[in-house]
Amino acid sequence: MRRSATTRLILVHLALLALLTGLVLGSLYWRVGGVIDAEQRAVVETEMRGFTDDYARGGIPALAVAVDRRLDSPPDRDAVYLLADATGTRIAGNLGRWPPTVAPDAGWATLSLYRTDRRGATEISALALRLPGGELLLIGRDVAARAAFDRALARALLWALAAITLLALATGWFLARLVGRRIADIDGAARAIIAGALDRRIATRGTGDEFDRLAATLNAMLDRIEALVQDLRMVTDSLAHDLRQPLGRLVRALESAAAETSDPDTRQARIDRALREAEAVLATATALFDITRIDAGIGSEQFAAVELGQLAADVSELYEAAAEERGLTLAASAEPGLVVDGNVQLLALALSNLVDNALRYAPAGSEIRVAARRDGDAPALVVADHGPGIPEADRPRALGRFVRLDPSRGGPGAGLGLALVAAVARLHGATLALADNAPGLVATLRFSPPPAAPPGSDAATARSSAGTHS
Repeated sequence: MRRSATTRLILVHLALLALLTGLVLGSLYWRVGGVIDAEQRAVVETEMRGFTDDYARGGIPALAVAVDRRLDSPPDRDAVYLLADATGTRIAGNLGRWPPTVAPDAGWATLSLYRTDRRGATEISALALRLPGGELLLIGRDVAARAAFDRALARALLWALAAITLLALATGWFLARLVGRRIADIDGAARAIIAGALDRRIATRGTGDEFDRLAATLNAMLDRIEALVQDLRMVTDSLAHDLRQPLGRLVRALESAAAETSDPDTRQARIDRALREAEAVLATATALFDITRIDAGIGSEQFAAVELGQLAADVSELYEAAAEERGLTLAASAEPGLVVDGNVQLLALALSNLVDNALRYAPAGSEIRVAARRDGDAPALVVADHGPGIPEADRPRALGRFVRLDPSRGGPGAGLGLALVAAVARLHGATLALADNAPGLVATLRFSPPPAAPPGSDAATARSSAGTHS
């Protein structure tokens, strides 16, 4: 219980409520008590002025009559009066004699006295005055009412604290049940995932509260973790399969080249074959390393404005000679003003992989088109060929790592080209779409549409003019 965050929360909640209640009732006591004291003193001071007026008009006899009349009608149970001679002997009032501890004209005094009309000592707050003839006059009020008020307030404070304690405990119990169940769901799912059940997810209740939002966020994180683990397993399995054969051929070629032979041409041919196998292994490792770096977000810090038309022209020029050697025509086209925020080297790498795939599968005498154009309202890079294409059912799978649609897996490459392009697309917030070119394949790298320019701005005017001219 001491380690429970819910318990600590309940205790803090209870302490704050108790403190707040104490402050409220203390303020109430201070304010109300002050008002009561001020009213009593105002009444006593008013009576004192009235009695001094009676004394001025008729002397001690008139003052004694006024004191007796005040005690008789109307009856005031809290009123205390005493008129005494210079020696302290009672002349009128409801006190037996002048209290020896009270000095006249010394201001307010609080003392315990015995009244003639009551049994037992009574707490009195009084004001004393010496009259011009030497007589003594005391007027006060019994503070029993104030004491009763204090006791009532103390009882109210105790009851309030008891009610607050019960309310806090009930609220805490309900909160502990609610929070405990939701945390138990998260803890159970986490323990199951730790045990190996990567498909386990945290249940939501459809309330849309903070726990549901937390569960949705954690489930999305778990989906991503599961996908990464599956990718890791696939990469491990694919590496074990795809690298075993070229490494085995490399070892055999090197062993053959190292064997004693009198034919230098045969030895050179074996060395050349070993070099090709080593280059294939190196290309696979490099591509896999590039994909890993791109998925980790490396390269996003070098984003800058990239003109897609210039990029398409540069890559097309780079592959033009290779296309001519294979009897292919490489045609490039570009719409002006297509600028995206990206890493120009990674975008060039992605476009080069698309063009390389097209060169590999396009039949001799056909045309490969490389274009930078608008796809709807978004800029895009497009590579189209007239090769065998990819069946629609296999297109999502073709974007994965080490995926080659040739069942024999004997074709060139390691099946990482489109996976690398897809990784570059994810880094740039773009999408890679594969479609039918009837015949052939159209690969489209579509970027997010640019933000809308405010009406009347230069960018909006330029787009309007471009649309009119087109």
